[in-house]
Amino acid sequence: MRSAGLRPRPAQRPQAGARRTLPPQDQGARLRELNATPRDTTFDAHMPVAASMGVTLGFAVLAIAVAILFVVGNLVASRRLGDDPRVANRIAARALVGVAAWMVLTALAAASGVLARFDSRPPPIAGLFLAVFAVSSAIGFTRAGDRLARGLPLTALVGVQGFRLPLELVMHQAARDGLMPAQMSFSGWNFDIVTGATAIALAVLIGAGRAPRALIVAWNALGIALLTGILSLALASTPTIHAFGKDARAVNTFVAYVPFVWLPAVLVVAAIVGHIVITRKLLMDESSKVSHGPTMLNI
Repeated sequence: MRSAGLRPRPAQRPQAGARRTLPPQDQGARLRELNATPRDTTFDAHMPVAASMGVTLGFAVLAIAVAILFVVGNLVASRRLGDDPRVANRIAARALVGVAAWMVLTALAAASGVLARFDSRPPPIAGLFLAVFAVSSAIGFTRAGDRLARGLPLTALVGVQGFRLPLELVMHQAARDGLMPAQMSFSGWNFDIVTGATAIALAVLIGAGRAPRALIVAWNALGIALLTGILSLALASTPTIHAFGKDARAVNTFVAYVPFVWLPAVLVVAAIVGHIVITRKLLMDESSKVSHGPTMLNI
């Protein structure tokens, strides 16, 4: 029997815009449904992991510095070869326009989200990798590479590869931040830091005339081997191959974003071109048969 004066509480209607709470069993079913729903990440132009300021600046500053060295190297090489100053300036200007256009083009491709379409077949990032080898060959095996090989001393060509030492330190920090796969740093399977560290020491020995030719050839071969190793790791770590697993920290996606796109587009190109030009320099010295001793390596 109801107490006098008490009325049953009317059922409350949910307010407009209020979120309806599902029973626990229904919530579990809804979560399973959401997890099973494919997500469209094709046009995701945002970094999967927030990059620290130090790592971001590290990649950007190194890429810009190497680009500047390329322009200066063309200018110096042209003048050392006896070109008219106006000709040398035009060569340097073309190098500046070319490298600037390449950096802007790759940055725009990354900023637009095109390179992040990893679920496309073939993925656009594969086009960037092919372009890296094409640009490297277009510089190293043509008149541009010949000018650098003939016009710059070997101590400079070897010494500039020292940029790979700070690059590896930045890459290591990127791996610690979870931005880059660990296997691509020296804490994993990338030992290219050896090339960068020894390049500086070897350049000093070459400048002092105390580096035998066999040592330079061996260093160049080692650098090519280690560079091939990290390039293979980078390719194997892409989402398409995912040789080290599909976890977000194990796949190489960060190079699809600015400024990290300059790692393959500028820094890898500089390493490849460097070894091509050094090899051409060594072959020139071998074929010349001029008995100038160790000083021939510094021409």
